[in-house]
Amino acid sequence: MSPKRPRRQLCLAVLGPCLTSGLAWAQPAWPPAPEAPHDARAWVGRSQEAAAHRNYQGTLVVSVNGLSSASRLVHYSDGNQQAERIEWLDGESRLMIRVNEVQHTLWPRSRLAVVESRDARSAFPAVFAAGVRQVLESYEWRRIGRDRVAGLDAEVVLMRARDPLRYSQRLWSELNSGLLLRAEILAPSGQVLESVGFTEVALGVRPQIDALQAPLRQLDNYRVAKATALPVRLEAEGWQLGALPAGFRELHCVRRVLGPANEPNAPVVLQAIYGDGLTHVSVFIEPLQPERHQPRASAPVGATSTLTLRRDTYWITLVGDVPAETLQRFGEALVRRRP
Repeated sequence: MSPKRPRRQLCLAVLGPCLTSGLAWAQPAWPPAPEAPHDARAWVGRSQEAAAHRNYQGTLVVSVNGLSSASRLVHYSDGNQQAERIEWLDGESRLMIRVNEVQHTLWPRSRLAVVESRDARSAFPAVFAAGVRQVLESYEWRRIGRDRVAGLDAEVVLMRARDPLRYSQRLWSELNSGLLLRAEILAPSGQVLESVGFTEVALGVRPQIDALQAPLRQLDNYRVAKATALPVRLEAEGWQLGALPAGFRELHCVRRVLGPANEPNAPVVLQAIYGDGLTHVSVFIEPLQPERHQPRASAPVGATSTLTLRRDTYWITLVGDVPAETLQRFGEALVRRRP
């Protein structure tokens, strides 16, 4: 049960905690006052549009705790369809192909294909999953300079968290298209907790959606598993999340069957996802299995915090790119209303 794609598919690109450009990133000497809201709205809207409707391809690198992983990303839009392909270049061979909301993840070594429905709006470079108004409720937008990423001129902005419930983020967008080229999640001290960005990228490539889907026509020797997700209401499932941490709203709630839907005893988990427009928290609820669910302390990995809780006969897992205190608030607000 993975709440996010490699960063962000989220977590994906260049990096290192420091730049070699002339910009001085010493934090927490934040830039001065935020600029006009209309500038922020235009910038965020342009970034959303570019991520969804531009054609681009390149190499992404994710850096977390000094470790990096690389992927090849191809994104096409022809006006009717959006298609994306990600090939992981490190570790076990893995290929993800998404056309609109239908996503296939192929594992060649084990000959496994996992099919599921995914919303790609939170996967880099489409990090904004909500309207501008919600984003600006939780973050101040500040223009802080110019830089170059993957050989392209970029504008650098800071999304400064308005409270300790979330992390600030520094974002680089290509000057002409608005496409995000790099993103960093920052601790309150200014330390880079996690970064993702392009090491090389080509914009305006010709869309080839049919060719992108070619591997999906060669699955005869694959075992195909469908991760079934049924939209539900948290309250209808007997749970209630009381006062949400400020700025967060429920995005969707589903009941997931992990594995083929007709497989006897297939694990079932309830998943609710909450977001503030720029980051997310996933809440997973499943029946307690004492042999598998053991209380344990989890240290943050980069920007990602994890919290596990036992509630009567249920096991709760909370995951998000937020401070541990934020997950604690979600956990305290979650109540079982029906026996």
